[in-house]
Amino acid sequence: MSLLEPAQSSRAFARIRLRCNARLAGVAVAWLVVLSSGSSCGGVATAPGGVKVDELNAALTSPWGLAFLPDGRMLVTEKAGRLRRLSADGRSIEAEIAGVPKVVAAGQGGLMDVVIDPQFASQPWVYLSYSEPGTGSEAGRAGTAVARGRLVGAELQALHVIYRQVPKVSGNGHFGSRLAFAPDGNLFVSLGERQLGSPAQDLATTLGKVVRIRPDGSLPPDNPTLGPGSRPEIWSYGHRNPQGLAIHPDTGDLWLTEHGPQGGDELNRVQRAGNHGWPLVSYGCPYGSPVGAGCRIGGGTHAPPFVEPVSYWVPTSTAPSGLMFYTGGGFPEWRGNAFVSALAGQTLWRLVLEGGREVSRDQPLGNALKDRVRFVRQGPDGWIYLLTDTGRLLRIDR
Repeated sequence: MSLLEPAQSSRAFARIRLRCNARLAGVAVAWLVVLSSGSSCGGVATAPGGVKVDELNAALTSPWGLAFLPDGRMLVTEKAGRLRRLSADGRSIEAEIAGVPKVVAAGQGGLMDVVIDPQFASQPWVYLSYSEPGTGSEAGRAGTAVARGRLVGAELQALHVIYRQVPKVSGNGHFGSRLAFAPDGNLFVSLGERQLGSPAQDLATTLGKVVRIRPDGSLPPDNPTLGPGSRPEIWSYGHRNPQGLAIHPDTGDLWLTEHGPQGGDELNRVQRAGNHGWPLVSYGCPYGSPVGAGCRIGGGTHAPPFVEPVSYWVPTSTAPSGLMFYTGGGFPEWRGNAFVSALAGQTLWRLVLEGGREVSRDQPLGNALKDRVRFVRQGPDGWIYLLTDTGRLLRIDR
C-alpha cells in the first residue's frame, strides 16, 4: 500500500587534541582548556581512562545528520540542502553529492537526517528526511518528507519520495526529524507537530507522530490499528518535536528524545500505539512562566493515561537533538548507555539505564564544548562522533 496517493573542497584547519582528567562514571571532569575551533592546546593532563576530543573538521555549514558508509567514509547533511561525503578520517570533504531533493531551508527546516539501507552493499539506497515545499493547493506550506536514492559515485540516482507528512502547513518550526531502521528492516520516522500542538493528538494527521513504513514507503501489515479515520502508518503519537531516534541494541525497542516547551525535554521508550501526551501533559511549562513545578502542563505526571518518559529535563531545557546507544569497545564502561546531544545545553549527556529506567545521568565532557551539539553517532571504530551547529565534526576517543 502506497502512502503517496492523494564538492566543496576542504580547507585547512587545526586538529585539536584535548585530554581531560575524568572519572568515567561522569561525576567530575576537569578540563584544562576550552575547546574552540582553530585553537590548539599545549599542556596535556592524563588520568586513568582519560578522554580525548579531536576536532576532525571545521569546514561544514550547519551540519544536521551523519551516516557511515561501509568503507568508513561519511555522509553528512547540511541544513541548506547539501549532502557531503567526507573521507574516512573525517578531515576532508571529498564531494558534494548530486541529486538531493529540494528543501525549504528556513527556520528549523532544511535537509535533516541521513541513513543508509541495512543492505547497502547490495542495495545502495540512501534515505534523507527534509522539509519539503508544498505545490499546487499546498504552495507556501511545508512538511517533513523522506526520499531515497541510489548512491552511485557522487550522485543519488533514481531519487524518489517514499513518505510525506500529512498535512503540509505554514511555518518553519518543529519538523522533527530522525530516521531509524528497526531489526525487522522497517523504517521509523519521527515527525514534529509543526508548532501547532493539538494535531499531535489528531490521528487523522501525522503531525507529532512516529510513523513506521517499509523501505519503499509501503505499509507493514502489522502496524497498530488506532481506530476509524486514523492514519495507518502511525506507530505512536503525542510527540512535540522529536529529534533523537535510536534502536536499543539489546531489546530492539525504539527510543526517542524530544524537545519540551520551557523545560520538559524527554527521553522516551516509544510504545507501540502509545500516546506520549503532548500537548495535554508535560513536565515543562508554557513559555514565559515562572521557573518552577507549579506551571507544569497538565500537572506534569503522564501515567496514566499517557506514556511516562524515562527521563526529563527541568526546570529549563537542554534541547535534545540526537540519541544513540553505545556498543563500542573504546569505552567498555559505557556500553549500553544512552547518549543525548544537546543544543541549548551545549553538551553531551550520558544516561545509565537499567530495566528501562534511568539509574543516573551525567555530562562526561563537562561543559567544555561551548557549542550547540546537533548530533551524536557511534562510528565503526567504536568512538563517538559529534556534529555541532558551528560546522564542526568532533571525535571522542582515548
